[in-house]
Amino acid sequence: MEYRELVKLYDDLNNTSKRLEKTYLISEFLKKTSEKDIKDIILLIRGRIFPEWNRTEIGISTRLVMKAIATASGTSMEKVELEWKRTGDLGNAGTSLLKKGQQMSLFQEELSTEEIVKDLKKVAIMEGHGSTDQKTKLISKLLNSASNNEVKYIIRTVLEDMRTGASEGILRDAICWAFFREEAKIIYGKGTLDVVKDEDREHYNEYIDLVQNAIDMTNDFPLVAETAKKEGEEGLKKIDIILGKPIKVMLYPKAVDIKDAFSIVGEKAVFEYKYDGFRLQIHKRGEDITIFTRRLDNVTSRFPDIIRAVKKHIKAKDCILDGEVVGYDKDNGKYLPFQSISQRIRRKYNIEEMAKKFPVELNLFDIIYIDGKNLLKEPFIKRREILEKNVEQEEKKLLLAKQIITNDEKKANDFYKEALKQGFEGIMAKSLEGPYKPGRKVGYGVKLKPVMEELDLVITKAEWGTGKRGKWLTSYTVGFYDDEGEIVEIGKVSSGLKELESEAEGGNVTFNQMTETLKPLIIKEEGKEAIVKPEVIIEVHYEEIQKSPTYSSGYALRFPRIIRVRDDKGLDELATYEQIDKLFKKQRS
Repeated sequence: MEYRELVKLYDDLNNTSKRLEKTYLISEFLKKTSEKDIKDIILLIRGRIFPEWNRTEIGISTRLVMKAIATASGTSMEKVELEWKRTGDLGNAGTSLLKKGQQMSLFQEELSTEEIVKDLKKVAIMEGHGSTDQKTKLISKLLNSASNNEVKYIIRTVLEDMRTGASEGILRDAICWAFFREEAKIIYGKGTLDVVKDEDREHYNEYIDLVQNAIDMTNDFPLVAETAKKEGEEGLKKIDIILGKPIKVMLYPKAVDIKDAFSIVGEKAVFEYKYDGFRLQIHKRGEDITIFTRRLDNVTSRFPDIIRAVKKHIKAKDCILDGEVVGYDKDNGKYLPFQSISQRIRRKYNIEEMAKKFPVELNLFDIIYIDGKNLLKEPFIKRREILEKNVEQEEKKLLLAKQIITNDEKKANDFYKEALKQGFEGIMAKSLEGPYKPGRKVGYGVKLKPVMEELDLVITKAEWGTGKRGKWLTSYTVGFYDDEGEIVEIGKVSSGLKELESEAEGGNVTFNQMTETLKPLIIKEEGKEAIVKPEVIIEVHYEEIQKSPTYSSGYALRFPRIIRVRDDKGLDELATYEQIDKLFKKQRS
């Protein structure tokens, strides 16, 4: 497909803020997309070149993109930076600078979407000496081959910052609308407001669930779209778990207390310790072990000790396990907070040394696949039985999550107190009959913690400090995605981090570490404020949620405080309007 056709879609998406209209535009585009191009188109609509399960990133800094623009336009880095500041968008800056010297030849070939994906995949995997210059040249080549409007979106794709609002939910619905419009009885179109008639809503939801289920199985939008286009409903029904390809983990909302937990999950429930560690999904294929985080990052190399434990203590030949890895003090055996082992996720070198310094224990609480059988629809109690039969436990190596089954509030409360006494975060309550629902908070399980519900928020802006903190970014504007897939802000937070490494006990982040994390993500600077790519997720505690016209969400946090950086969470796990509104109302009940 010619890239200019996709660029027209980008423009159309930018010209509307309405979720349904975005869905309609994408669905109409997908219908006319060929089977050959459908995978590339799905990726590029999302501003990606690899599917969600593959966490490889293009990994290009704004500095390198500026260099590519300078090379392509024959101008200086200083001029590129000035144009960036003037326009407020590096894509627009590139368009402006390249327009002056760019003459499109009548014989110049049109850029294709296939070429964009192929070249950017090359950029993503380039390594070693001279790779920076090679990346610059390849991006410059693309920019010189592009028309004015194409330049903007190539740059945004390279920076993985499309700003079109094509969220996962919109893309899922668009796949359904594109390939099951008649079957799902969709009536939405230009001039209509309703998606379906009220009497057809349940039928429509069945097709949305069909697409969602295929996405849950694979975390691969291109594969799901291609299958829907080629094979229709029957093709999607055949999609199953693929060992070695991560699926999204099941998520759990928070309950107010034990009574509330019973009301959600059932009058008799499973209660488990809630461990304060890293959620891991472990794929075992014979002797081949692959470890993923809840964000789907492959961290196999970071946990040689977990690999050894799984090989030794798991009987099943092939399986997918869900669990939490927790750190402990090697001297006294006491469990340590999440922050103490977060360094192991970030570390790429001296892995065995880190494993000795920060030993961990794997606590397993679910199994979702075993020896060719998908267990997602099996009730939790049966999955636990299968897990127990396939695990040989060893203290401080690999254990099953400690649990009780009861319908007695007092016994559940005593178990809760014991978990807290042992130093754990709290407890989980789970339905005995609940299936495993990847990536969704659906009421088959809840968590109980003794603090006001924390919020997972993403940093969107940061301000340089003053005085002795002048070299650091010290105040952070935070936000979350609204229902339209746009980030809305809920306030600023500046407390909770430490100035010195020696003060950052238990792995807490310092201002310097946060600054080094955010600097490569800076999109634009205005005075002391830096706008950053929304990527760093932090857990925030607060005293109160207030109504506020100051921030785009309509809310603000009173006395917010950073508790920790959530390296293990993705943007799809941010707080939601529904959650914040519920918490706001609960304060006044």
